[in-house]
Amino acid sequence: MHIPDGYLSPQTYVPFYAFIIPYLGIAARKVSKSIRSRHVPLLALGAAFSFVIMMFNVPIPGGTTGHAVGGVIVAIILGPWAASIAVSIALIVQALLFGDGGITAIGANCFNMGVVISFVGYYVYKLISGDSEITSTRRWIAGAVSGYIALNAAAVIAGIEFGIQPMIASGADGHPLYAPYPLSIAVPAMAIEHLILFGFVEALVTALIIRYFQKTDQSLLTIYGGAK
Repeated sequence: MHIPDGYLSPQTYVPFYAFIIPYLGIAARKVSKSIRSRHVPLLALGAAFSFVIMMFNVPIPGGTTGHAVGGVIVAIILGPWAASIAVSIALIVQALLFGDGGITAIGANCFNMGVVISFVGYYVYKLISGDSEITSTRRWIAGAVSGYIALNAAAVIAGIEFGIQPMIASGADGHPLYAPYPLSIAVPAMAIEHLILFGFVEALVTALIIRYFQKTDQSLLTIYGGAK
């Protein structure tokens, strides 16, 4: 899902940069008010976890990659604002030091994998888990479903970003200057791989970690308003 350089036009990546820079500032302020100082190391661990799991990526036809992100479990533990920061940190390090994802696409990648996955995953989890007990089976099932839905939502959005490029950035001869594939190709290319494979990986990772914490340290599932 990492978008490389050369696939998004300035008409696309500049607005994403304009969004993500102030967004991270706002998120940092919100996290400072909602997360206790003793839980800050968990934010670093969340970023490290996301970094590692995103390194296991598989090329997808069209120039990007497919992989799990790990953002949903971080959102469940620390909240969506903190999770979006953790994933964004991982993405920025990957782009700057490892060339995984383009420099121009950092804003878009942080939006897709940091913001979308964190917020969609967290609120789907809250919707499904409802008022169930922390030890309830409903909790890890909610985690699995939220992981699957959130990752696929981000993949579809990335596909849309690719697919609109021929419409907004073409040469005088009509030849696309950036991502060359229309929506009819770009969206299915991104969606299918995540629907049939990577979404299930995100679901499995999220469910297993919730199940593990239910057995070993339930307090980790109550840090961000999770106590019932």
